[in-house]
Amino acid sequence: MPTIGVNRDALFKSLGQTYTEEGFDELCFEYGIELDEVTSEKEQIKKEQGEQKATDIPANRYDLLCIEGLVQALKVFLQKESAPDYRCVAPLNGLKHKIIVTPATQKIRPYCVGAVLRNITFTKEVYDSFIDLQDKLHHNIGRKRTLVSIGTHDLDTITGPFTYDAQTPSDIKFISLNQTKAHTAPELMELYSKDSHLKSFLPIIQDSPVYPVILDSNGVVLSMPPIINGDHSKIKLSTRNVLVEITATDLTKAKVALDTIVTMFSCHCDEKFTVEPVDIVGHDGTVVETPGLPYRQETVNANNLNKKIGIDLTASEIANLLTKMCLRSEVTNADSGEILVTIPPTRSDVIHACDIIEDCAIAYGFNNIVKTFPRSVTVGGQQLSMKLSERLRVEMAGAGFTELTFSLCSADDVGTKMRQVGKNMDNLAVHISNPATLEFQVVRTSLIPGLLKTAGSNRKMPLPVKLFEIQEVVLKDGSRETGARNERRLAAVYYNKTPGFEVIHGLLDRLMQILEIKWESTNPELKGKGYCIKGAEDPSYFPGRCAEIYVHGKAVGKLGVLHPEVVTNFDLVCPVSALEINLEGFY
Repeated sequence: MPTIGVNRDALFKSLGQTYTEEGFDELCFEYGIELDEVTSEKEQIKKEQGEQKATDIPANRYDLLCIEGLVQALKVFLQKESAPDYRCVAPLNGLKHKIIVTPATQKIRPYCVGAVLRNITFTKEVYDSFIDLQDKLHHNIGRKRTLVSIGTHDLDTITGPFTYDAQTPSDIKFISLNQTKAHTAPELMELYSKDSHLKSFLPIIQDSPVYPVILDSNGVVLSMPPIINGDHSKIKLSTRNVLVEITATDLTKAKVALDTIVTMFSCHCDEKFTVEPVDIVGHDGTVVETPGLPYRQETVNANNLNKKIGIDLTASEIANLLTKMCLRSEVTNADSGEILVTIPPTRSDVIHACDIIEDCAIAYGFNNIVKTFPRSVTVGGQQLSMKLSERLRVEMAGAGFTELTFSLCSADDVGTKMRQVGKNMDNLAVHISNPATLEFQVVRTSLIPGLLKTAGSNRKMPLPVKLFEIQEVVLKDGSRETGARNERRLAAVYYNKTPGFEVIHGLLDRLMQILEIKWESTNPELKGKGYCIKGAEDPSYFPGRCAEIYVHGKAVGKLGVLHPEVVTNFDLVCPVSALEINLEGFY
């Protein structure tokens, strides 16, 4: 949950009312946000700036990430004013600014949107809030600039039309923000590799053959997204007209970010809540005007809202509650309880009727909802799979085995290291699309590699090392809706100076005893009704020392002595016996 820090005195002045800490905490709770803490600097700073309030904001409420949006929302909630009407207005000369997108940008960051805030007035507080909102949007919806990167420029220092291009790094040279001399793009990457704030963004484009760049008609570089803006067009307190440009790999998120930043700060324009649009000329020649500032409409039913929340209000009362949440509402059919809800461009979090129901509940007050007993009486219980797993865990621990969990592993762990070279792991394992490291490339298809990795990391521990795990593996399955299925398994390894096959075999016998499954060989009448083991061959196991486990006539797993090559692949020096069985058929 994002946290924003706001100046107490400035906040109360904007709200037109002073609150005690308890009173403001209660107001935040009523609106569905949380007052995190009230902090203060030294006494002198406190006198000059007032105390700082930290407020926790829902992650999807981008409109509350700055004091402008917070104040506007609370004023509407307190019914001190109505929700603003955001509008796109044409420039006085009728000529809109253009951003021309070249085909080269499709190789790296294909989307661009823009807008102009005309006749805006900056103070030190407004400027700081403006920069802070951009930073929060970068980290939130922009996913640390990988999806969205925002650039803001003093429009009076540059000349349109503007060009969004992608050029080879050596061809890009400009004076970056707060620098005194020009650098090429490779020099900037080297320069900012030591910058604590910007170095984390460099890998986004560092290995690309082309870097994105935005230029004006005179060739002045405005920015090299998503890294740094140019110094030539930087925003100052005297800036009156601001060009906002956003480059992105996700067009929807770019539009949401643009709508958020222009609507929040349009309140500081001479003509409040107005934004000047910009024409985006696409790489294919299509022209799109941004921002759209779309108002959407959704129809909800009062009876449905009452039922979902557990209240009893008229359609008119519900419409008033929704209007307090910046969702202008009107009753279109009093008899059926139909309510037409208008969703403003600031509320990108409202994507379904259930979001409207949630806002209605917030406005009504969760503490005001009468507690009632549920109409149906049910008794909760543990799932059979978990009940069986807990029972087996106790037995495994009693046998001296220690449990651990590793959900992800590398493709080599379940493939090459286990000598499963002939199998196509692409067809068996579910791969992670953007793995953080090589160690976490796939979801495991077997529990044994994880146990061996742990044994390898604990080679210096006293022998024997006895490890087990009861968890799920994930296997590709084209017959399932998700394309994969989960399978709960039990696995154990025994690492010692001798193979210890008898230890693993004895462990299997104990597990079957707990599961009340008898050994077939002792009673011919149990043929196909008990359990037995039969010799088998598997590349992961030593030839002649592998057996398949059969329960009720079906193969459920394997046990045996692992192949020496597998042992050395996991940096082990002593023999290892292993057991792995599928528990799905036991419950």
